[in-house]
Amino acid sequence: MLVDRELYLPKEWVEDEARRAEAKIPVEVTFATKPTLVKYMIARAVSHHLPFKWVTGDSIYGGDRRLRLWLEENRYWFVLAVSKAESLWSGFEQRRADERAGTLPASAWQRLSCGDGAKGPCEYEWALLELPRFMQEPDILHALLVRHSLSDDELAYFVVFAPAHTTLQTLVSVLGQRWKVEECFELAKDEVGLDHYEVRHWAGWYRHITLAMWALAYLSVTPAQAVLSQKTYNG
Repeated sequence: MLVDRELYLPKEWVEDEARRAEAKIPVEVTFATKPTLVKYMIARAVSHHLPFKWVTGDSIYGGDRRLRLWLEENRYWFVLAVSKAESLWSGFEQRRADERAGTLPASAWQRLSCGDGAKGPCEYEWALLELPRFMQEPDILHALLVRHSLSDDELAYFVVFAPAHTTLQTLVSVLGQRWKVEECFELAKDEVGLDHYEVRHWAGWYRHITLAMWALAYLSVTPAQAVLSQKTYNG
């Protein structure tokens, strides 16, 4: 279910006064990167007591060190994608993600599913390499998670910040939630016209997206409530 939204404006839009005036962009709106917008939404979720346990996302977010530090400072657990060239610390040493992955022994790899796809379980080989920090906290896990594709032999890299002793399967399952988000977007497009807007103004976009999100929530909750009511009646 979709719970929040932010409109990303490229810097050239924010700095173009004519465009701003035409689109009726509020004067207080300034340029914000996508990772910064994510921080706004997470902070709002927390302020409204919306329960969540993990943060996950692609390399746009995982590659932003400031976002990762902010999540760590606030104890928000995450599994975030990074590029193979991302420099990662362990102790006093900084090395690229792909270089660190190259040190993994053959015994480190496990075949696990990160969820069910259209053709069944989505299986990959996974390995976890702990990256202890200087003055490492005993209850925290800093690590590099590596995914090996069985179909094309490609590797993907993810940085991990999690409670100590978190299982590999848990981290893999967290990553699988990214596909559920994509499925939610597709459902919203098909069922409530999430992408069927022709708005030209800032407020119009927010109104359309908010209404679509509300409609999707209604369509999701109402059948579930009906099933629960039927079970209660039969009971």
